[in-house]
Amino acid sequence: MRILYSTLAAVSLMFNACSSDQQSASQQTHSNDMVINDPHSFSKPAIARGTHLNWDAKVDFNTQTISGTATWTVEAAPDAKEIIFDTRGLTIHKVSADGKSVDYSLKDTVNGEPWMGQALHIPISASTQQVSVQYTTSADAAALQWLKAEQTRDKQHPFLFTQSQAILARTWLPCQDGPGMRFTFEAQVQVPAGMLALMSAENPQQVSADGKYQFKMEQPIPSYLMSLAVGNLAFQAVGKETGVYAEPSFVAACAEELSDMQTMLEKAEQLYGKYQWGRYDVIVLPPSFPFGGMENPRITFATPTIIAGDKSLVALVAHELAHSWSGNLVTNATWNDFWLNEGFTVYFENRIMEAVYGKDYAEMLQVLEYESLVETVQEFGATSADTHLKLKLEGRDPDEGVSDIAYNKGAYFLRLLESKVGRENWDAFVNGYFTTNAFKVMTTEAFVEYLNEHLIDAHPEAFADVDIRAWIYGPGIPDNCPKVVSTRFTAVDQEVHAFNGGAAAASLKTSGWTTHEWLRFIYQLPEDITVERMGDLDKSFHFTGIGNCEIADAWYELAVKRHYATAYADMETFLCSVGRRKFLTPLYKAMMQTNQSEMAKRIYAKARPGYHYVAQNTLDELVGN
Repeated sequence: MRILYSTLAAVSLMFNACSSDQQSASQQTHSNDMVINDPHSFSKPAIARGTHLNWDAKVDFNTQTISGTATWTVEAAPDAKEIIFDTRGLTIHKVSADGKSVDYSLKDTVNGEPWMGQALHIPISASTQQVSVQYTTSADAAALQWLKAEQTRDKQHPFLFTQSQAILARTWLPCQDGPGMRFTFEAQVQVPAGMLALMSAENPQQVSADGKYQFKMEQPIPSYLMSLAVGNLAFQAVGKETGVYAEPSFVAACAEELSDMQTMLEKAEQLYGKYQWGRYDVIVLPPSFPFGGMENPRITFATPTIIAGDKSLVALVAHELAHSWSGNLVTNATWNDFWLNEGFTVYFENRIMEAVYGKDYAEMLQVLEYESLVETVQEFGATSADTHLKLKLEGRDPDEGVSDIAYNKGAYFLRLLESKVGRENWDAFVNGYFTTNAFKVMTTEAFVEYLNEHLIDAHPEAFADVDIRAWIYGPGIPDNCPKVVSTRFTAVDQEVHAFNGGAAAASLKTSGWTTHEWLRFIYQLPEDITVERMGDLDKSFHFTGIGNCEIADAWYELAVKRHYATAYADMETFLCSVGRRKFLTPLYKAMMQTNQSEMAKRIYAKARPGYHYVAQNTLDELVGN
């Protein structure tokens, strides 16, 4: 039932009346630190928590393991008898408390949830200052991707990178592995000579002769933002506070493609306050990285698929930069509150792109976001609980919460709020939100309270017809979702209409189109397009074999659905050379749904060893292993 509130009292009632879920979250919250009982962590930080990590580690490419000692500074309640860390697949060699060896125990979840791993129970007292854990990771640790030299671009050295989100940090570090638990850290890392090591910390820009590196992160971060990359890497600055790491033969091209990073950073600061992390750098990883980017503080991990040669895919960098405020600075308390990270970030990303490239460019991105949101809602079902902004992921791997709902429904909800009070008032609110809550965690319920106090109360009439509960706790896309029109897409649609009416591909007016316009064009082609008409498009625009991964993925998906076999060989090459899950999933899904499962299984068997665990986990279920 949709309820419209027309008075201030009713609006306040809507925000302050708690459901049983909200009451539970409130009871688990303590002061501004918001110590939360996270359903995806064994730790009980209200009893004892690690506040600072000193990590001493050695990276061994021969055994594909990391051996380390994690020494945690402990903050404990007066009655604390133990501290609990999350682990998964770690071999524990020794545990000590304040320098003295202690007995410990490892306990599995009673619910048979393999993604949770094991709880490491360490006995302490209220006076315990530090605990240390000596351990070795397993060779198949889910967060660690070990690449042979031949799997890299320059083929000179092997490569290692981590991916800790959502709860994979525990596979390479004993930690309290939830987004609501922040800590500072120092690290000493030994890697093979001739290789560069980087972390989400203050980073070197040159290779150390002896392979020893020191790191420091003075701002508190959650475990999912812990990162490590080791490889044959070079650095090139693009601005006074920004730069790019990549393999030596690729670094110049990456720096050229990402040359607007400094401008993006400055525009972001103008919008929502000072960047609080020191430098902002990007490392362009080998192709097997499963995501577009990961917002590790100080150093975004990025897929090479964004290097298109025309800066048309740099919105991803704007997105990861925006995370320096939404997510890294103000962090979702649990993965049920994931939309607070990603909804704000997509909104902020779009504002950065508008400031750097213009409103008409940003409008194209918004239209694509909406279309993707509609498709996701249709896939889940309009009444599915997975289309709520506030999720219920208990008993599930939180990686299942990663969908367009958190990203795009969240962003459109924030655009609705902006439309009600105007951009000036909205920007003042968001700026205050980031400043007031810097280096803290946020629940959905606490955000609603903050929204009520700092925006709604001052403009009650503006929000009279906004049912915020329907947006946050309800399914689907509410009727008052903002509508965005792109003039540049209108021009594209005219060309689509001409082509669908029989015009030859060569006659279409496509000069100057960006990636987004080409995506719009492909997405608007009829579902029953013939193989002959696809061939006409291919002859003029060379979609098959194109180097732009966004366009290639959209084209190959259409090719599979229409059985356009001309594209299959190049699609197979694409699937064997790209590891980004966003590109892989729709192609394998299309093959499985069009009676081409044998082709899917054959290609997947060939390509799977080069994919990251995150991608394998998704595709094993879809295609079979």
